[in-house]
Amino acid sequence: MINRRDHGQDPSTARRSIDPKAWSEADVPLLRAPRDFVRELHQRHLPQPGTTVVAVLDARHQLIASASFSTRQHLTDGWQHRNAILANLRQVVPHDLRLAAPVRTAVLLRCREGSPEWTAQDGAWMWALQDAAALHGLRCGSYIALTPAGWHVIGDGRRGRNPHSGSWSDGPLHTVTELPPRHAREPVRRTARNPHVAAVTALDALRPAASH
Repeated sequence: MINRRDHGQDPSTARRSIDPKAWSEADVPLLRAPRDFVRELHQRHLPQPGTTVVAVLDARHQLIASASFSTRQHLTDGWQHRNAILANLRQVVPHDLRLAAPVRTAVLLRCREGSPEWTAQDGAWMWALQDAAALHGLRCGSYIALTPAGWHVIGDGRRGRNPHSGSWSDGPLHTVTELPPRHAREPVRRTARNPHVAAVTALDALRPAASH
C-alpha cells in the first residue's frame, strides 16, 4: 500500500488537499493549552512567513521534538509538502511503525501571510500532515495557521492575536548578560563616540573570527 501510494501515482494527476469539513471529521486530537503551545513553538523557531514548523508530542501531549523548514509557498497539492514534512520528521524522531497504534502526535504550524481562515494552501498542508504522520507511525494532530491576525487552530476555531506572522522580528536580542565581560568591553566603550557603535562592536566580539 505504501509503495503504491509513494511510487504508483503521478502527483500531477490528483490534487491532494483536505477541506475544513473533512478535517473536522478526521477525529484530530485537540491541543491542550494551544496558546501556550503556540508560544513555545514560536519561541523555539521564530518562524517567518513561508516557514513551516512540524512538532511531535508524546502520549502526555508534551513537546518532545520539532523542526522548521521552508518550501515553495504557492503549491496547492500536498504531495511535495508531505515529502518535506516526512524528511524533517525522520531527522528529529524515529518512526513508530512497529506499534499497534500511534502513541505520539504530529502537529504542524504554518506561518504565512493572508487571511487567518482556511485557504487552499492550508488544505494541501493538512493533507501532507495527515499522510506524513501515517507514514511515520504517528497520529495526525492539529494544523495551526500563523498569520498577520494571529494564530488559528484550523478546524476547532481556537485562536489568539499573539504571536502572529510578524512576531519573529520581536525575537530575543543580545542582552547585557550575553556581552563579553566588562573588562573586554571597556576599551570599546572608551573609543566609541556613539554608544550604539560600542554595543555593536561588543557584539561582534561574540562572533568567531573569520578563517583565512
